[in-house]
Amino acid sequence: MIDPLGGPGYWWPLAAAAVVAYLIGAIPFGPLLVKLAGAGDLRTIGSGNTGATNVLRTGRKGLALAVLVLDALKGGLPTALAYAGFGPDMAKVVALAAVVGHCWPVYLGFKGGKGVATSAGVVFALVPLAGAVALAVFVAVVWLSRYVSLGSLTACAAAPLAAWALGWHAFVPVLAAIALVIVVKHASNIRRLLAGTENKLGAAGG
Repeated sequence: MIDPLGGPGYWWPLAAAAVVAYLIGAIPFGPLLVKLAGAGDLRTIGSGNTGATNVLRTGRKGLALAVLVLDALKGGLPTALAYAGFGPDMAKVVALAAVVGHCWPVYLGFKGGKGVATSAGVVFALVPLAGAVALAVFVAVVWLSRYVSLGSLTACAAAPLAAWALGWHAFVPVLAAIALVIVVKHASNIRRLLAGTENKLGAAGG
């Protein structure tokens, strides 16, 4: 009888890769860099979020950019290496695990960021053109609305749709799963957007 899961020889490397990718994705670059820069505990600043948007509220633009790049790389680099070395199945597992790690990091009691930068790195690693589409959507929405959260939500929705339109159908499920994670992490932002109380770009909090 054929094992539909492929047997241990197939799934245990995927499980091991998921654990490693989760631990890499969980590295809290935001709090670490802010603390090293002497700017305090990021979790007590602004929204308390650990990502680059909240780092920007410390007034350190260079620091925010560094966190943005590092958060993107901790998702994108492992995914790209997994894709190149082991194929698309491994890449999909690593991609989702890295995003989950950032959003629910073991190092911070499972209270992490909202996963946007890490997801961006993952999308560019899997389907670069879909990443470019999502980035364009993000920039356009933020420019028009001044809501970073709305830009993030529309961009994460655009990524699987773009992958489908571009013919990368195998990656649509994992990109949709990542989009769902982003939506879950933005639940409070969605409520504020609907209530008209969400902070716009440049405002404190949120």
